[in-house]
Amino acid sequence: MTELEQKNQMVALASSLFNRGYSVGGAGNLSCRLDGGRFLVTPTGSSLGRLTAERLSVLDSDGKLLAGDKPSKESVFHLALYRKNPACNAIVHLHSTYLTALSCLQGLDPANALKAFTPYYVMRVGALPVIPYYRPGHPDIARELEARALTGRAFLLANHGVVVTGSDLTDAVDNTEELEETARLHFILRGENIRYLTDDEVNDLKNRGK
Repeated sequence: MTELEQKNQMVALASSLFNRGYSVGGAGNLSCRLDGGRFLVTPTGSSLGRLTAERLSVLDSDGKLLAGDKPSKESVFHLALYRKNPACNAIVHLHSTYLTALSCLQGLDPANALKAFTPYYVMRVGALPVIPYYRPGHPDIARELEARALTGRAFLLANHGVVVTGSDLTDAVDNTEELEETARLHFILRGENIRYLTDDEVNDLKNRGK
């Protein structure tokens, strides 16, 4: 895929997320790897529903702006994940309704905020570790994510939102959508007698992959 195709893909996927209510206002940001050790990131304060290809931020591996508008302040934690995990080629960060609601709950398991009750959650995400609360843009978010970069595909930022990785941008968006749907089902099923997947069932799914 050419660089222009990647830019157009980011604009289209971001617009789709916005139009379906996964993002509001100027919240959320996307990124992906480009060739030559560069990265494509949505600009600071931009709405995912109103992006243009020519204004997307192009950064080098140190975060220096090479082209486009000033990047999101949260590009720092995107770059931290890319540095630590070479298999990560794209990242979606959203304040989507159900995952953000989940992130505001007390007493979440720090190792996994959502216990598995569907196979799709396991195959797409596996587990959802919780990152302690820091204000948006705080450098410790990057530090925390970098330390956990090789432990999973998604991370819940306490009182903030979610960070989801993928093998490419389409994969990262698909993973995010599955995760948001799992969080929605979690709230729908609260108070019900849920049949959670057993450890053996979870391990079987993990061994099979996506």
